[in-house]
Amino acid sequence: MKIEQVRSTAFAMPLTSPAFPPGPYRFVNREFMVITYRTDPDALRAVVPEPLEIGLPLVKYEFIRMPDSTGFGDYTESGQVIPVSFEGAQGGYVHSMYLNDHPPIAGGRELWGFPKKLASPVFDVEIDTLVGTLDYGKVRIAKATMGFKHRSVDAASIAAALAAPNFLLKIIPHVDGSPRICELVRYYTTNVTVHGAWTAPASLELHPHALAPVADLPVLKVESALHFIADLTLDLGTVVFDYLLPRKR
Repeated sequence: MKIEQVRSTAFAMPLTSPAFPPGPYRFVNREFMVITYRTDPDALRAVVPEPLEIGLPLVKYEFIRMPDSTGFGDYTESGQVIPVSFEGAQGGYVHSMYLNDHPPIAGGRELWGFPKKLASPVFDVEIDTLVGTLDYGKVRIAKATMGFKHRSVDAASIAAALAAPNFLLKIIPHVDGSPRICELVRYYTTNVTVHGAWTAPASLELHPHALAPVADLPVLKVESALHFIADLTLDLGTVVFDYLLPRKR
């Protein structure tokens, strides 16, 4: 393969059989259970990078079923998003993500910098209860329950929340192990259609694990819970801060 052919065809690894197709990426009937909980503010400050700013000490713990996604297939995801602000705009910092499908792990890490790791999340309905569990290997690290469709929520408020910016810390190492890319990335979800949204009583348990430390942001109090189903497009991102550029003192 000639040098120009490599330049013109390369967008992901491996060169001749990329793990995922070019974006953007459309998700149909994406189902969420999002439990917002209060945590230790010092623990939040220890994991949220500047220049993002923290307001209330809240975390959104998510279970997401994605049965129909462009190039990524059918998979389930679980993780933590922290409400933050950047230059006055409210949004979310994606702190942890665990899923059971290789293409979105590879694509998420390489393109945007999603903090994705391989694990075994499950999200389904047991009689009258939404149940989410997350196992890292043989160890249960998260369990969430929520009443099934107790009270409807205004779909417009869900669509507005999905339109807010989200932030990621993208880190790509050089061949010598030093960081070659270290950037704060902003991305949006667009073309959102909310098919339904509900709230209900909920519970959340997080358990310690050396390599999947979701419990480092402990659950002090469950504040609210949402269950909703939506179609949306995951757009590509933009770099809003480069940590490797020298800063003026």
